[in-house]
Amino acid sequence: MPTGIDVELATEAFRRMGYQVEPVQINWEKKKELLESGEIDCIMGCFSMEGRLDEYRWAGPYIASRQVVAVNESSDIYKLSDLEGKNLAVQSTTKPEGIFLNRTDERIPKLGNLISLGHRELIYTFLGKGYVDAVAAHEESIVQYMKDYDTSFRILEEPLMITGIGVAFAKEDDRGICEQMDQTLEEMRRDGTSLKIIEKYLDDPGRYLEVDELGY
Repeated sequence: MPTGIDVELATEAFRRMGYQVEPVQINWEKKKELLESGEIDCIMGCFSMEGRLDEYRWAGPYIASRQVVAVNESSDIYKLSDLEGKNLAVQSTTKPEGIFLNRTDERIPKLGNLISLGHRELIYTFLGKGYVDAVAAHEESIVQYMKDYDTSFRILEEPLMITGIGVAFAKEDDRGICEQMDQTLEEMRRDGTSLKIIEKYLDDPGRYLEVDELGY
């Protein structure tokens, strides 16, 4: 069963709304199709709203997330410019993939190879086994993986970008659940519930709840 920040937040939010949660893992490349078909009700798993506001109906943002690069602790990569000519893995169809493919940010160097994988866990396996020099993903997902598998990576201090994490519903979903979820997540942020959940996983949890300044 999936675990982590998003699962705990979802479980509490839907409980308050009168629903029982059934977390499922999905093929990330088919996420929109699964939503629109009704096979899943929503996506709540480190899903950034940036650049997708018109593709889905959103609740949130409920977390301010840093997209970051992680390396093995013995790596000589300490800043983004050190990635020049290196091999980096990302989960396909994610923001980090677009950042390194498009390179519209002048801080992003030209890689040796960009490897896009369908499942998030695989990028960490590739890093741990030395198949790639680095991975790029949400900071929360990297921290969660390290806790789940008792391993250790080093996260670069300089983030790729800061984005808002939200709950995505199908664009045509008119059940009102999205709007109810948006209100419930805001209540959880204000009454301290979200902070208590996040602090179990991340240091300095308060900064992840600074979502008002994101401008969504």
